[in-house]
Amino acid sequence: MIVTDILNPFHAQLAKGIQDAADRHGYTAFLFNSDENPAKERRALDTLRGHLPQGLIIVPTSGARQNLQALSGVPIVELDRMSGTPDVTTVTADNATGATAATRHLISLGHARIGMIVEQKDISTATQRHDAYRAALEDAGLTYDPALVLPGNHREDDGHRAALRLLTLPEHRRPTTLFVGNNEMTVGAVLAARALNLRIPGDLSIVGFDDSRWAQTMNPPLTVVAQPTYDLGTCAAEQLIAQLRHPRDGPPQHHQLSTTLIVRHSTSPPHAPAPAHSH
Repeated sequence: MIVTDILNPFHAQLAKGIQDAADRHGYTAFLFNSDENPAKERRALDTLRGHLPQGLIIVPTSGARQNLQALSGVPIVELDRMSGTPDVTTVTADNATGATAATRHLISLGHARIGMIVEQKDISTATQRHDAYRAALEDAGLTYDPALVLPGNHREDDGHRAALRLLTLPEHRRPTTLFVGNNEMTVGAVLAARALNLRIPGDLSIVGFDDSRWAQTMNPPLTVVAQPTYDLGTCAAEQLIAQLRHPRDGPPQHHQLSTTLIVRHSTSPPHAPAPAHSH
């Protein structure tokens, strides 16, 4: 299996789900880490080819569609994201429904300037979450403002940088809430808000994508779109093992697991600006 960042608790949980399921069926799962780098992903695939693997589970990078051409004849399951590689089984979460629920939750609280920090736009999860956010705004009659959407590269410091840029916009342009595309970038966004002395949720509401231990235990506990991370991993392993045992003709399968909006205490109605004093 190739994941993109084993230091990210989301990928660690995926890997644990895969390894546990493989173990139950008497298989061994070898783990490679691509760091979102297509060249590293390519090297991992080259290494694998030399070991005649029975199958591959991959969280694809932006270069995966090209890289996977080198691994013909091996059953492949794409996990979490889709590279567009034909004839490959995929196991993903319902990103669109999750992002729609998060955006609608913020709109229902009265927010109109909703900033989004989104993962790399050439990754399917980012595109799905961003498109659903945009559609939810437009459904509510709110204008989509591209200046309130900043890309990050999945890491904490990307979230920190993007949040600082959004939160230091002039007051009439500044978002009153941030919807952040993954758990690592959410940590960065929370730290940026603290560096600017913004109270959460008094001055700024935050919704993250991915639940985690720290999201539940931070002060205030974070409103998140939770994914069934461990189950995504076990489902991918079960799909691959089923293919190894009964090679299938017919179209590839696409499994989508549900996401859940968990409302905690990091979201509230927007803070009304102090009235101007008349003399």
